[in-house]
Amino acid sequence: MKKIMVCIKRVVDYNVRVRVKPDNSGMMLDGVKMSVNPFDEIALEEALRIKERGTNVEIVAVSIGVAETQQQLRTALAMGADRAILVQTDSAVEPLTAAQTFLAVAKKENPDLILLGKQAIDDDANQTGQMLAALWERPQATYASKLAIADGKATVTREVDAGLETIEVDLPAVVTVDLRLNEPRYVKLPDIMKAKKKPLDVTSLESLGVFAQAWLKTVKTEPPAQRQKGIIVKDVAELVDVLKKKGLI
Repeated sequence: MKKIMVCIKRVVDYNVRVRVKPDNSGMMLDGVKMSVNPFDEIALEEALRIKERGTNVEIVAVSIGVAETQQQLRTALAMGADRAILVQTDSAVEPLTAAQTFLAVAKKENPDLILLGKQAIDDDANQTGQMLAALWERPQATYASKLAIADGKATVTREVDAGLETIEVDLPAVVTVDLRLNEPRYVKLPDIMKAKKKPLDVTSLESLGVFAQAWLKTVKTEPPAQRQKGIIVKDVAELVDVLKKKGLI
């Protein structure tokens, strides 16, 4: 295996409590801390571990988004990626457009493996990896909690409703990762300084022959309903009585 492509998305940091705009037209993002999507960070960590196990492989981090997305790609480079590619656009990118964009990059890069998170924490769509594999006409393995590469094949343990399932796919392939695959490394200051010297190429959707198309229209954004205040009961009998009054049993 010579090359791994890791797809990364810029999202609101998971520690940030986002707020809805007063007019309910979307989320308030001005001045909000942005980070690498946690699932994609796990995908990158796995690529780095594959390389550290003695495989002479190049790791390319790819992202789609505004110019500021370079910050998240620099984080990927600081973690250990060899180079990065930003497909810059100010348009909102839906899963299908993202998959088409990653496909166009993959055709130029010819990776042996594409890794990405099973979903992004902003839209929770869980679609891009599957769409990419279908468009690329290559095997896919989703929800990976364990990954092994050998003899031109990827052996993936994936989490399913019934427990764990182990499958084997031929490379090149697309693998989407779950939380339990690994724990990403901490980025140190010397690595951040080294990342500034690593190549980060910027291209556009148009140059890749991709055009962003909106299939979805957000009509209204609302915060979650406020939870009702809980009550404390003395014993099981009182609990049953309360549940009966609420019509729950």
